[in-house]
Amino acid sequence: MSIELTHVSFPVRGMTCAACVNHVERALTATPGVTEASVNFATKTASVDFNSTIATPEMLTHAVKEAGYEIPVQSHTVKIGGMSCASCVSHVEKALRTIPEVLSADVNLATHTARVSTWPDTVAHAALKQAITNAGYTIIPDSETARSSKTTSAPSEGEKAPLLFQKAILSGIAGVLVMMGSMNLLPGFSAFTLQTRHIVLFFITSLVLFWAGRPIYVAAWNAARHQSVNMNTLIAVGTLAAFSYSALATFSPSFFLASGIPAEVYYDSAIIIIALILFGRYLETGAKNQTSSAIHTLMGLRPKTARIRRGAEEQDIEIEMVQAGDMIVVRPGERIPVDGDITEGQSSVNEAMLTGESLPVEKEVGAKVFTGTMNISGSFLFQASAIEKETVLARIVHLVQEAQGSKPPIQRVADYIASIFVPAVLGIATIAFFLWWGLGPDPSLTYAVLTFVAVLIIACPCALGLATPTAIMVGTGRGAEQGILIRHAEALETVHQVDIIVLDKTGTLTQGIPTVTDMIVPRWNQKELLRLAASLERRSEHPLAQAIVEHATQQSLRLDEPENFENTPGLGVKGNITGQAVVVGNTAFITNLLGNQSLDGFSASMTSLAQRGKTPILVAINGQVEGIIAVADTIRPESKEAIQQLTKAGLEIVMLTGDHHDVAEAIASDLGITNFLAEILPHQKAAEIQKLQKEGNRRVAMVGDGINDAPALAQADVGIALGTGTDVAMETAQITLMSSDIRGIHKAIQLSRATMRTIHQNLFWAFVYNIVLIPLAAGILYPLFQSIGGVPSELQWLFGEYGFLQPIMAAAAMALSSVSVVTNSLRLKNVSFT
Repeated sequence: MSIELTHVSFPVRGMTCAACVNHVERALTATPGVTEASVNFATKTASVDFNSTIATPEMLTHAVKEAGYEIPVQSHTVKIGGMSCASCVSHVEKALRTIPEVLSADVNLATHTARVSTWPDTVAHAALKQAITNAGYTIIPDSETARSSKTTSAPSEGEKAPLLFQKAILSGIAGVLVMMGSMNLLPGFSAFTLQTRHIVLFFITSLVLFWAGRPIYVAAWNAARHQSVNMNTLIAVGTLAAFSYSALATFSPSFFLASGIPAEVYYDSAIIIIALILFGRYLETGAKNQTSSAIHTLMGLRPKTARIRRGAEEQDIEIEMVQAGDMIVVRPGERIPVDGDITEGQSSVNEAMLTGESLPVEKEVGAKVFTGTMNISGSFLFQASAIEKETVLARIVHLVQEAQGSKPPIQRVADYIASIFVPAVLGIATIAFFLWWGLGPDPSLTYAVLTFVAVLIIACPCALGLATPTAIMVGTGRGAEQGILIRHAEALETVHQVDIIVLDKTGTLTQGIPTVTDMIVPRWNQKELLRLAASLERRSEHPLAQAIVEHATQQSLRLDEPENFENTPGLGVKGNITGQAVVVGNTAFITNLLGNQSLDGFSASMTSLAQRGKTPILVAINGQVEGIIAVADTIRPESKEAIQQLTKAGLEIVMLTGDHHDVAEAIASDLGITNFLAEILPHQKAAEIQKLQKEGNRRVAMVGDGINDAPALAQADVGIALGTGTDVAMETAQITLMSSDIRGIHKAIQLSRATMRTIHQNLFWAFVYNIVLIPLAAGILYPLFQSIGGVPSELQWLFGEYGFLQPIMAAAAMALSSVSVVTNSLRLKNVSFT
């Protein structure tokens, strides 16, 4: 028997010579299931034939990476229509994974999206669409595609809600009327014969079922055509079983009467089941829409128009027409339409929607402004630098949407159970049917059918499918409102398990910018000494020199142009300022020029400043040291409170810095940090993180903001970047704090704990609901009630005369199960941070 092989081609990065080709080919050939592999150095591609029952695309990718090369990955996001439960998630994922070039496929029931990872340019959108269509589902165009397409797309979740409500109400009214007709309570209905009444009820039920329930039956039929089952299958089989039994009793009553069974009908059960399920879906749709309200709020912050200045004229244009480089006018009370840099004017801007901080930020010429933020006071002119999808707001929305569509590891278990759930329920219902047909009370066939219907209707894989993604959607949205951007749901699951928080010092715990902190000037006028030092340092580009110049500028001191300026890199500068010989530098520079005795009277102060983590800079005038200017990277005002919060939460704090041990110790002491790692070079940070992870197998979070923090952020179990840092750091980290306030770390941990607690509650409810109620619907209480002489009268509305759960009650319970899970997730919108 010949084995059908799968052929794939994919790009390989990092090859520099023919030897690299051999390395990659050997790595691929050594992968189990691969029969042939060839690599083309000119096109930088690999072609592989493999047995798909043994090897997978992920295995090929792993083999290439282990050999030391890279395979780029492309991500596709597709919106899917027709999914109704967690079983649908499994079906769609399996269908997408049948495409050879698909590396992974994650389907989210809450957002109705699939995120597919492939090798670049190897899978066309048409192939994804074909796989999804073949599985019995549809692709819904995104908003941009829908605008440009002449075809009518499927209605959105928001558009479905009114229709669901309308169908549920009308079906419920029809169900009550049919129930009254079945009980002969309708005025004038008793004038007709029993069979005539049943025929009237048959036609009413037929109309309602195949109008209101049509989407359910169509979805069930599509699933059956593609050899799969889902929640719609359970509802369709259950309601049609009740309907078919009733139709048989209507048109062939003799079939039942010949066996001594009353020819009763259950049209009301079929209709009311559909009505309750539709009403449940209406409530669920409304609740699910609320889970993504944070995203809709963010998207709604972008103004629809912008006021452009061209020459001397100003005109309002649609936001889509704005181009990079346009000059835009913003007045008080208006939202900023695009990102840019202020060129004229000043104002206060509320950036709470980006950073979560309520205090307005002062803006002047040269400051950056961002889309959607609110201009509070003044008017200003700015130049557009980023538009449409390139703005910070658009990137935030994209990141949150990506996170909401991702899956944490805990969801995998629920997905697996859901994949086998529907077939298992069908099996249980069938067993219950035959069991009670043979052993149930008379009329046993009637009770067997009702039990069969109840089991099918009460089963709810939907709650399993919504338990995790709805909580993730609300949690990530709540995080975005607080200026906490979570890139992947896995980070939300992991961050609350962290044992150690490693904080990079510079730019994270400190301002990242040197500033003047102290001046010791025993004899000279302090401002005059500062003016002379700053006049000389203005010619230097050293960060410490710039700190002195900035300090003088803040005090509005007049700076003079130096003469005979000399710069000794890393040591100091000297020159003449208005006829005075000025020298500014470190100890080595001053003593080399003026001798050791020149430091008399300043040594103790210099030692004290150094011990407190400050850099003393000596200023000599006319050959005599006259003062010390101390410069330091000052601690952020909120850092100490942040450390206290994290310590109180039971986390171990470690500060990481390249500073000298004494400086690091002084800063750590000020912050209340007992553990610190000093004199760590940038390339050593990742190794230090790894060491901490290996100590007792602990989970480590790394917080940083610079390019040199990126390897450590990637190595950590959770990387947290500050939004004021570099793009590299933010791209590497799983969580980004949009402000520089590290108190957001504690907020992120609190959010993670609240979200995971909600997910556990949802999964517990979903599992317990099915574990408890399916046996109840299957008639497990029948022997118990028989042993006590029958069902108590106060419970007969629920269990009937013999202890079998009423199908209508089963439908009500099933409808409420999904709603309860989504509603519980919505509580995360109100999570408080302390």
